[in-house]
Amino acid sequence: MNNMGSIIVSPIGDIPSWMSDIIATDVGDFFEFSTRVEKILDDIFFAYDADRNQYHSTKILEKLAKNAPNDCIKIIAVTKEDLFIPILTHVYGEAQLGGKACIVSIARLIADLEVEIVNKGCKRIVKEAIHELGHTFDLRHCEDERCLMHYCYCRRLEDVDRKSSRFCRYCKIFLADSIRDLGR
Repeated sequence: MNNMGSIIVSPIGDIPSWMSDIIATDVGDFFEFSTRVEKILDDIFFAYDADRNQYHSTKILEKLAKNAPNDCIKIIAVTKEDLFIPILTHVYGEAQLGGKACIVSIARLIADLEVEIVNKGCKRIVKEAIHELGHTFDLRHCEDERCLMHYCYCRRLEDVDRKSSRFCRYCKIFLADSIRDLGR
């Protein structure tokens, strides 16, 4: 485990504690950082856009980064609210490239079926969480369709499911370099 700081998984709203715990465990194992679950924002209504009936994710990232504790190396918020950025109809998540904060929405990643939540939904959420955290470590989108940093151009669940649960060898190298630079 890395001792530079913790990655915080920050649930917003009615996110089940088991889901936050799974994300924290899997993210910690993947990035080899300690993790903890900690509520940073009570709500995100400040980012609500009534015309779209969605939440502007960039505004949420700014507030997350501002409110992050000092020992936090990265923070990933998890919400059930539908997210957008102005140029897209929706996003599964967003991150500050090379920054501290990222967010994932479960709104489009899971269906209301309990079986899907357990089987595919959790895998999708963890994949998207790691993908967005990868951006905070300054990783860009990857052309390798199997790489976890690959961009889902059509934003379909099948695209998320098709990605592996790993970075390609190039993204692994870029991640290692980014983590090394953090320790300087």
